Amino acid sequence: MKLRLDLLEQLTEEDLREEVLANNPRYKPEPLFSKTGTGSLSSASIEQRAKEVERSTALIHKLETRAREAGKKNA
Repeated sequence: MKLRLDLLEQLTEEDLREEVLANNPRYKPEPLFSKTGTGSLSSASIEQRAKEVERSTALIHKLETRAREAGKKNA
């Protein structure tokens, strides 16, 4: 996910949850997951990368809107 640091104040738990759930199908737990707590993330296809860029761009636009609204409320 590409995210501008100046917009982190506008990021919510719901935004993070959506991104985690979008990547969840790529996660492959290790056979000993219950013992080690580790796993791996499989490679993304070209289509998955394109969707990731779309989600990232949409999130940036959403956060920019929230930042503008927060600025208007504070002004």
